[in-house]
Amino acid sequence: MTDEQIAAARARMPLAFRAPMRVRLRRATIWAGFILLFGWCLYDFGFTPQRIWDGLGRLGRVLSFMFPPYVWTEWNQFAEVLKGLTETLSMAFLGTLLGAIIAFPLSFLGAKNINRLNFLRLSTRRGYDVIRAFETLILALICIRAFGLGPLAGVLAIAVSEIGTFAKLFSEAIENTSQKPVDGVRASGGSRLQQIRYGIMPQVNPVILSILLYNFESNVRSSTILGIVGAGGIGFLLSDRIATYQWDEAWSIIFLIIAMVYVIDWMSALIRQRLIGKTETAR
Repeated sequence: MTDEQIAAARARMPLAFRAPMRVRLRRATIWAGFILLFGWCLYDFGFTPQRIWDGLGRLGRVLSFMFPPYVWTEWNQFAEVLKGLTETLSMAFLGTLLGAIIAFPLSFLGAKNINRLNFLRLSTRRGYDVIRAFETLILALICIRAFGLGPLAGVLAIAVSEIGTFAKLFSEAIENTSQKPVDGVRASGGSRLQQIRYGIMPQVNPVILSILLYNFESNVRSSTILGIVGAGGIGFLLSDRIATYQWDEAWSIIFLIIAMVYVIDWMSALIRQRLIGKTETAR
């Protein structure tokens, strides 16, 4: 286009080339507010270049203590670490499973296409939100006070936390199912339970399985943190090694945690590919 054509188009449609003044003022106000809020947060939290530089120096010294990684030469020491890894994995598995078992029936109460009572459905959904408002770490501290130190507190904390998450995700998956299979089961004389069993569940099973596997991976990492506050597992050993400045052994434990999470991620991806892929092929 020539300059004359551009000028003519600008004259005909000025808003296509430049936003109105009120829009530009609103954008400038929003950006100014964001920049001021960001700057105030940095100032209030004591952010200074000197402090960051000093912190990086201390971090470098800590990292230097971690190399070379510690190699366990005695079986009883390595067995203690393996026991911690096993406890962490067991906490994540049991917590995820218990949360899913309790959340599964509750999810039907929060699904619009299953529960037609608005008051009951909305109350159930708000219950999901209340449970999800509590962080797993806070629940672990409460469970430790109630049930004592050890993996049991971690299992219960993960289970309670996952109830709200699973119930919300499961109910949304149920709501997003197609009504056509349900109509087909109803037309053939199926009861309401049979409509759910044969019309809805085949659609949501792959989604539920994917949610379970993903949250199990996440809970493995969460159970590591729970161990630091006294819920057992490998996190307790890691916290102990850091508190006693055994940085080389702490790094070795961190490496084992990373390896465990990587293996679980790989195995869960393999399970999703095989089971969910077969389900989708059958459908």
